[in-house]
Amino acid sequence: MRIAQVSPLYESVPPKLYGGTERVVSYLTEELIKMGNEVVLFASGDSNTKAKLIPICPHALRLDKNCKDSLIWHLYMIEEVIKKANFFDIIHFHIEYLHLPLVSRYKIAFLTTLHGRLDLPEYVPFFKKFKDFPFISVSNAQRKPLSWLNWQATVYHGLPENLYKFYPSQGKYLAFLGRISPEKRPDRAIEIAKRFGIELKIAAKVDKADEVYFKEIIKPMLKNSWVEYIGEIGEKEKNEFLGNAYALIFPIDWPEPFGLVMIEALACGTPVVAWNCGSVPEIIEDGKNGFVIRSIKEAIEALDKVKNLDRKNCRKSFEDRFTAKRMAQEYLKIYQNLIQKEFFIKAV
Repeated sequence: MRIAQVSPLYESVPPKLYGGTERVVSYLTEELIKMGNEVVLFASGDSNTKAKLIPICPHALRLDKNCKDSLIWHLYMIEEVIKKANFFDIIHFHIEYLHLPLVSRYKIAFLTTLHGRLDLPEYVPFFKKFKDFPFISVSNAQRKPLSWLNWQATVYHGLPENLYKFYPSQGKYLAFLGRISPEKRPDRAIEIAKRFGIELKIAAKVDKADEVYFKEIIKPMLKNSWVEYIGEIGEKEKNEFLGNAYALIFPIDWPEPFGLVMIEALACGTPVVAWNCGSVPEIIEDGKNGFVIRSIKEAIEALDKVKNLDRKNCRKSFEDRFTAKRMAQEYLKIYQNLIQKEFFIKAV
């Protein structure tokens, strides 16, 4: 099958440091190639892939100081995809909604995975214009605000099975990994670590939009003796960081669409203690590979019980449910099903 994967341009594929969607696109692309498919990847020029790479911009945009307008690069990419559309059996978009107004006007076989939150009120009138086109959710919780979209399936993210090494021994610190922002609640993580009496290591990036929050709220809290701020780390550092942790603390305060860091921790054998928001109850099996909690008090109680969890069960839950191979197989079935049904329609 000839498949196009269309990635966001904010990070390379895979990302050099932090990056969720682009990382998933990388894992999916490489697995589809292993399965014998011909894959073309539209991404930044500094991406690394076995697919045929069509470079859109020289470098990933987030850390490119010369980039003043990231939107125009994405519009340029959509134009390039349309020009080459007849070559592909199906085009898989991962750029949220940007392509919909243009691509829907052509008889193009395409599929859209929505990776972000969908609970914003302005999404309703926009997506109603495109509700008959095929969409994929990354969790069942994610799709609730737009339940009437033409959802083909929920496909959970996956990681290469051998990407992370299993760490059988229990660590002595809590890990917080990802992004410093109000919805990720690093302040909760710091408070939980203090009350439980354990060191907290924070490996996270700070986006421009969150610089004020970091400076005014979080930075003063980093002076506490039980907190170590490491900064942004890449994939090479994640295994040791997560594997050596007592638990991953995931104290979010927003409708998390998936939460890749949770399955990264599980792949290392590290239990996850996570707030009951968004996808969390779908990923974390309470009392088996971690705990789903609703308050700081419950977090403290859960952390006390973490020592009784078998880290082998955490790793097994990853192997059973969250591998890249399983993800690619599910997507391939969806591609085949859509093509066989000749589902694709022309917008009115």
